[in-house]
Amino acid sequence: MKAEARTLLDAVTERGAHDAADLLEKAASEDVATVLINLNPMLAQQVLAEMDDEPRTMALSLAPKEKVRQWISNREHPEDSVGWLMEPPVAVFRPDVTARDAIEDVRRLAKTTIITYGYITDEKGRLLGLLVMRDLMLAAPEARLAEVMLKDPFTLDPDLELTEAMKLVVNKHYPVYPVCSKDGRLLGLVRGQNLFEARAIEISAQVGSMVGVKNEERLSTPLLRSLRFRHPWLQINLVTCFIAAAVVGIFQHTLDRLVLLAVFLPVLAGQSGNTGCQALAVALRGMTLGDLKKGEERRLVLKEGLLGLLNGLLVGVSAGIGMYAYARMNGNPSPGVLAVVVWMAMVASCVVSGLSGALIPLTLRKLGADPATASSIFLTTATDVISMGTFLGLATLLVP
Repeated sequence: MKAEARTLLDAVTERGAHDAADLLEKAASEDVATVLINLNPMLAQQVLAEMDDEPRTMALSLAPKEKVRQWISNREHPEDSVGWLMEPPVAVFRPDVTARDAIEDVRRLAKTTIITYGYITDEKGRLLGLLVMRDLMLAAPEARLAEVMLKDPFTLDPDLELTEAMKLVVNKHYPVYPVCSKDGRLLGLVRGQNLFEARAIEISAQVGSMVGVKNEERLSTPLLRSLRFRHPWLQINLVTCFIAAAVVGIFQHTLDRLVLLAVFLPVLAGQSGNTGCQALAVALRGMTLGDLKKGEERRLVLKEGLLGLLNGLLVGVSAGIGMYAYARMNGNPSPGVLAVVVWMAMVASCVVSGLSGALIPLTLRKLGADPATASSIFLTTATDVISMGTFLGLATLLVP
């Protein structure tokens, strides 16, 4: 690889798809083709999708035809799946080929590509076995590959999500995995390094997504592009803050009459917010790691609602005692009623917060949106409105 292409590859791997595409569009087409070939297959396809038509066409015209065909074929599978990481199969043999002939072919192929295993297929392309290079080299020259191969090798489905694939291979540690269709045809290969690398990129983006920071954004992302990524979510967050402020405004007369209530508003909002964040973290972790199976959503919601109830009952006692002491210190004539109001509001807000922390990401996923992208914004609105509204509403009704 030329020095220019190596420098470009290093720069591209440190950027997201948007920024990488911008960088490649300014480079020589030959270097762009070299970089795309050496990128993680999933990132290469994401970069190609972001590039303008002319530089993309020029780069593809200089890339190996089989590589281009594989990229096109991979896009037939769901994004974030094993199929997007596939590379063309190499060292594919028929079962009746001799060890001597296979070794000669491997020597020839090794000049242009890295070969880890050989693959034995029938005339229809169905995978019959896997050929370990050590076994091949130690076999008798006239031995048939059907006698040397490992039968029933472990394979991956091209439509399998990367998270599920990682769970299947985490204890195997094979350097390369064959990818086969439902009928057993060998479609391609996935390198273990690429599999874990692609998934690590997605997981590392989760924290930023929760506050509106796109996973394509990096430290090197231009200022205006970062602004476009983040600003819309901040506008939405501002609207939700107005909603919470409107709730407080409805009970302005109660606050004017009982000024000490204002001291406990941030206490309730903070406590219910933390309760919701705990539930949200568990829900997002379950989705990210594949622990939340289909049909288990109801159990998650019920569990978080019950935890919110129990936490609210316990924390509400402490908050009620605090309100009672504060009301007595300020000479309020109804410290007991105020303590009960705080306790009831804490219980209600913690229950709603727990339910919201589980329901919001589940709802976003059902609607086809990224559960991490806006969950925290909607959760903050729900917890603020419920905690403040319940507290001030009960105070209006119960405190003389």
